[in-house]
Amino acid sequence: MKEISIKGTARTEFGKKAARALRRTDAVPCNLYGNMKNENGESISIPFTTTNAELRNLIYSPDIFAVNLDIDGKAYKAVMREIQFHPVKDNVLHVDFYEVNDVHPIVMEVPIKLNGLAEGVKAGGRLAASVRKLKVKAVYTQIPERLDIDVTNLGLGKTIKVGELHFDGLELVTSKDVVVCQVKMTRGARAAAAAEN
Repeated sequence: MKEISIKGTARTEFGKKAARALRRTDAVPCNLYGNMKNENGESISIPFTTTNAELRNLIYSPDIFAVNLDIDGKAYKAVMREIQFHPVKDNVLHVDFYEVNDVHPIVMEVPIKLNGLAEGVKAGGRLAASVRKLKVKAVYTQIPERLDIDVTNLGLGKTIKVGELHFDGLELVTSKDVVVCQVKMTRGARAAAAAEN
């Protein structure tokens, strides 16, 4: 997994009014969640802010990243968990990060890449991906940048489902019945099949 560094500043003011004031200064409210606990043993999060410029390469990329967070000089390793965009303006409203380590597994969406020329495509079909990402569970150091799927033997009208896939060191969390990709019949392929019959 690629790595990216982001600098942040601890937040001291909270609520909608404070968040709006932050956004006017090009700051983005964020939270870091993880295994942190307070003195009573309750889970806590670290509220902080960063800038749109700091987030740009993380958000507007098809890649997934391990994030080296620097919050007021204190270092954390994290992944982006959730992002909220403004429904109209499309600017970033809020980002949640999740602290990771090389012991506890996390669930993360990983992009897929279809490799090879499918048999069904050679026969005139069209390869179509039904999903762009799959959810996997593993420690973050085991999570790859993408999941390579070989489609060479995929015939005309056939599909590959999540339950047919296996990746070393990863547990697939996406439902086994989800179709990952398929070779669809085209008009030309149907005509050729009809001519053979």
